[in-house]
Amino acid sequence: MHELLNVLYVLTQGAVLHLDHDAVRIKITGEPIRRVPLLRLSGIVVFGRVTLTPFIIQRCAEDGRSLVWLDRNGRFKARVQGPTRGNVLLRRAQHLALSDTEHTVAIARQIVAGKIQNCRQVLMRAARDPTDDTARDRLTGTAEHLATILKRLQGCGDLDTVRGCEGEAARSYFAAMRFMVRVDPDGFAPAGRTRRPPRDPTNALLSFLYALLRSECMSSLEAIGLDPQIGYLHTLRPGRPALALDLMEEFRSVLADRLALKLINRRQLTRADFEELPGGAFVLTAEGRRTVIQAYQKRKSEELHHRVIQQRLPLGLVPHVQGRLLARHLRGDIAHYPPFLYR
Repeated sequence: MHELLNVLYVLTQGAVLHLDHDAVRIKITGEPIRRVPLLRLSGIVVFGRVTLTPFIIQRCAEDGRSLVWLDRNGRFKARVQGPTRGNVLLRRAQHLALSDTEHTVAIARQIVAGKIQNCRQVLMRAARDPTDDTARDRLTGTAEHLATILKRLQGCGDLDTVRGCEGEAARSYFAAMRFMVRVDPDGFAPAGRTRRPPRDPTNALLSFLYALLRSECMSSLEAIGLDPQIGYLHTLRPGRPALALDLMEEFRSVLADRLALKLINRRQLTRADFEELPGGAFVLTAEGRRTVIQAYQKRKSEELHHRVIQQRLPLGLVPHVQGRLLARHLRGDIAHYPPFLYR
């Protein structure tokens, strides 16, 4: 039996979170509106102008519970981290792998292979639905192009070439995303991937979902004892969670992109759930963010069969499982890191 611990998302501006014995008490304008036992929470994510008392911050740090601040649009701002946990030998193995160019390339290649294969699955699933021959041909053609890149990836012997394959696949995939939008294409069909800022509603939705996913991956890695800052595909920069960004590559299309398309195509989100800011940037409204978070939590609870561990488990636990598989590889228990492949 698997239990997917909940993450508490607080979006209401002006809310205040207090520690009430072993629970979080939420107040708005001084009035208590909810009490959530800490035992049921794996993390807390707050958006924008939300206040947390020092006591709740300290308790989360002591318990190793994830506490993340995002701005109102979902962009990461800060997180609380308590004392360093985990096996020091595992972290040493993680650093040694980064010092070995061949080892680094091998891990990065596996991550990119998983990402490309999962993008192909999303494209091929979408190609079954449209009645328009142009959309079907474009989606199947893009899937075939990704298959060609996947074959070329196997022979990549340096990190720049691996990143080049990943970039080419991503551009091709996002260029075809407009053909997966079946409702209000004039309002939602994106012209590729844009960020910082997102230039259309679909990209605003993707950026918001990616921020949630990044937080999940960082928490999973820290719980395992890996350093989220030390990655293999993404370049190292101060304050950048390179390994969390590596890990989430395998899940972007499966967890975030499919959910975004579902919300749009089922009209659970409309243009009224987005606002355009001066300069042409788009963001979700407060009500739109609530809709997305509810759907995201529901998506994480959906079960699938994991081909490596040969078990059914909630999708929300897969980043944790993949982090453990990476840890096993770094310790030398398995020869290669097996990426997550969606079926």
